[in-house]
Amino acid sequence: MTKPGRLLTLLAVVAFAGFLLWSTLSSQRVECSVTVAFNNTQNSAIASAASESDATREAQTAACGPMANGMNESIACGRIPPVSRQCRSL
Repeated sequence: MTKPGRLLTLLAVVAFAGFLLWSTLSSQRVECSVTVAFNNTQNSAIASAASESDATREAQTAACGPMANGMNESIACGRIPPVSRQCRSL
């Protein structure tokens, strides 16, 4: 491959990576921090998403992960109201 060809390929790869990063981050509009109490333990997690409800749900799913054993407990933990929830716009 010639030197200009390598430079064009490198520029195309960098531009594509930049586009992927921009498109991923631009859809994240709200960030929520959620604390969940389940099985006599508490855990907190933070998530971002396009809407407040999506960010809250994703943060609760992340917080429940280490506390729940198996699918039944994961579903049960995801359905309980969080102990605390704080959201902010990005």
